[in-house]
Amino acid sequence: MMENTALESLIEMGFPQNRAEKALALTGNQGIEQAMDWLVEHENDPNLDEPFAAPQGPVPDAEESPKGPTPDSEQGGSGEVAEGETQRPLTEEEKQEQTKRMMELIYQKQKEREEREKRETIEREKQRRKQGQELLLIRQKLQEDEMKKLAEERRREKLEEKLAKQRVREKIERDKAERAKKCSGQVRLLDGTSLTHTFKAKEQLAAVRLYVELNRKDGGEDPFHLLTSFPRRVFTEEDMEKPLQELGLVPSAVLIVAKKGNS
Repeated sequence: MMENTALESLIEMGFPQNRAEKALALTGNQGIEQAMDWLVEHENDPNLDEPFAAPQGPVPDAEESPKGPTPDSEQGGSGEVAEGETQRPLTEEEKQEQTKRMMELIYQKQKEREEREKRETIEREKQRRKQGQELLLIRQKLQEDEMKKLAEERRREKLEEKLAKQRVREKIERDKAERAKKCSGQVRLLDGTSLTHTFKAKEQLAAVRLYVELNRKDGGEDPFHLLTSFPRRVFTEEDMEKPLQELGLVPSAVLIVAKKGNS
């Protein structure tokens, strides 16, 4: 039978019997070349050496045997024998030629597989590099976005700090301007007590003297001078007509009451 001769040929070529039987069965016993193609394609299968159980019914994916003569039959080594004829055994020379042809086929199939695997390896490497570049671009984009975010936060913080300082300066200026409109005056009387009152910056010094005259409780009724101790200055009648701001008594001043003739 064809399959027996093909099986023997595969075994003689060095293939384990279990592998040879499996290859022939799963290729529909179409010949040595088909079986060898299958063996080359599946030599790395993890279950290749598991015991083979012949499937029941038609073999899946098996193609119909070609109706014409196969290369094996032309060699006289595995073709079907016509009815009434006997199988002619292969001569030693035919066996060597068949083995040589099959080994060349194995080499060709292995070379094709190696080239295919090489192309696949190159393609995987290309994909790996492409993915690596894409990941690198994504990381760079994330870093750039984070740097932009941090820069924007710093810019906003600096702006807020600048605005806060500006508000403080403006408040100081407003307070200063407000104080410049007033004079917080303290007047020390003859008995050591004091009168405190806030005058407008544009009021005349005479308004302070009048306030003292109306509100003093030290019992003094004699005419008096107003003076400052530091810098020491005795205010004259002419000064009484000048505004407090002009006399340098803004925003605050301490005035002393002194009897005329004792200053």
